[in-house]
Amino acid sequence: MKWFARPSRLRAAGMLGMNERNIGYIGEYNPRRNYPLVDNKLLTKQAAEQRGIPVPALYGVIRYQHEVNAVLDVLAGREEFVIKPAQGSGGKGILVVVGRRGDRFIKSSGREIDAADVCRHVSNILAGLHSLGGRNDCAMIEALIDFDPVLASYSHEGVPDIRVIAFKGVPVMAMMRCATHASDGKANLHQGAVGVGIDIGSGRSVRAVQNDILIDAHPDTGACFADLVIPHWERVLDLAASCVEMTGLGYLGADVVLDRECGPMLLELNARPGLAIQVANQTGLRNRLTLAAAIAARAKGHDERIALARAQFGEAG
Repeated sequence: MKWFARPSRLRAAGMLGMNERNIGYIGEYNPRRNYPLVDNKLLTKQAAEQRGIPVPALYGVIRYQHEVNAVLDVLAGREEFVIKPAQGSGGKGILVVVGRRGDRFIKSSGREIDAADVCRHVSNILAGLHSLGGRNDCAMIEALIDFDPVLASYSHEGVPDIRVIAFKGVPVMAMMRCATHASDGKANLHQGAVGVGIDIGSGRSVRAVQNDILIDAHPDTGACFADLVIPHWERVLDLAASCVEMTGLGYLGADVVLDRECGPMLLELNARPGLAIQVANQTGLRNRLTLAAAIAARAKGHDERIALARAQFGEAG
């Protein structure tokens, strides 16, 4: 893709713009009353558990400043865990601990922190330092994903996740986000993570992008993206499509991780998914969304919507 392109060329490629996304899809198909279920990760987790959708185990929740020291009781005897704000966005405020050395905690970057650092991090979360709009928040303590070893070489210092855009229950476009040293172990593309476009039909990679530049291999591990095939692909699509039904939002992004033992698990949802997925796939969303609406109108149920999407949007389709 060229660094700069004429608007007419982008329209011809079916690229969806920010205003069109906000007005034509988010505003049209996502009722605002349903936003809290998606913007609050704790509510999302509870709703998913009620529907039998797998999610990472919840160790505890810290809601008030006077409870901050209680986080150490929750972490007693635990070697690995994740602490995150329930209303965070963009990967902000997520503390990943992968081990212990005595009384100290080892972050995914290898840096050590102590109990006071952990309590300070929780206190900052409660104060809203990492949350949408700076509002007061609560801190969730979750199990660390033991991610599928098939994906181990495609990420550095972090867990790779799979973003699936679903519209009216139809999976439309997907990408895997791979953490890098440049992204500090985070899976956010704007921080330097790699976005890998994934074929909806097969779960195979189609192309990969870092900082808007096409690449062939992970910059830190050297793993070749052409060899990447997402395990449990059908289940990943099933899970993402189910989230449309769970939330009542017509247009959303579902972030899925692959656990070694449990397979695909829902990590979080986004009512305003970004548009970088188009860059990772080197194709636009607009035409696919039009086709997805037609699929949703004629399909007889959940399974048929997914089957038609795989046939329509897959490279072999």
